[in-house]
Amino acid sequence: MFFRAEHRRHAEFREGVRDQAGAALGIAAWGLMTGVAMVQSGLSVAEALLMTLIVFAGSAQLAAVPMIVAGAPMWVILAAAFCVNLRFVVFSIHLRPYVMHLPRWQRIVTGFFTGDLTYVYFVRRYPHPATEPGDIARQQAYLAGNCAVNYVAWMSASVLGVLLANAVPTAWGLGFAGILALLGLLCSLASSPLRLVSAGVTGAAAVAAWALPLRLNILVAIAAAVAICLVIEKASPPPAGAGHV
Repeated sequence: MFFRAEHRRHAEFREGVRDQAGAALGIAAWGLMTGVAMVQSGLSVAEALLMTLIVFAGSAQLAAVPMIVAGAPMWVILAAAFCVNLRFVVFSIHLRPYVMHLPRWQRIVTGFFTGDLTYVYFVRRYPHPATEPGDIARQQAYLAGNCAVNYVAWMSASVLGVLLANAVPTAWGLGFAGILALLGLLCSLASSPLRLVSAGVTGAAAVAAWALPLRLNILVAIAAAVAICLVIEKASPPPAGAGHV
């Protein structure tokens, strides 16, 4: 997607690069820590590199690796990865009107390269999909610039972490750097009261269920947050002035 020349010709491509560049350091720190963690958890260098290149999802990788090493059933590994990445289903539904003009293979490629922060920056800049061909091209160029920086920052740092995993001192605190990167991502996404409740419930449930085997506390935390937020949303009064369908 972002390697197409027509995207790079637009000024919006450079704007997308510039906006995402501000978060590149945090993305790289998280990618580096993920690469190190995969190898130190027991995966070989080849396995870790293959997982990095194919999966391209740090939270799912970190959730799946301990289960793979522990010999967990495949359905448990797939369920955990699915639940951790469930937010991308919501992202995809929201972005559908922006990309439906593209062929199927380009939509698949766009979905693969679109990450959390690229989605956040894109929808913040373009709250509504364009209708004119020129505006559509500019939106795609901006998204491409965002995705380019995100992908390069993540992949270069993650691959470096995999290759240098056994030589990186634990005293460097890469795990703490990864936590800071996630906190930055969390703060950028927690933009409404309901999202703040969701984050709080998820954290509390994950800690409360910490003793469960195979990192099942992650599934418990996600299920608890989804259930409580659905109840709150259903019980909330409709916005003032909303009519009946």
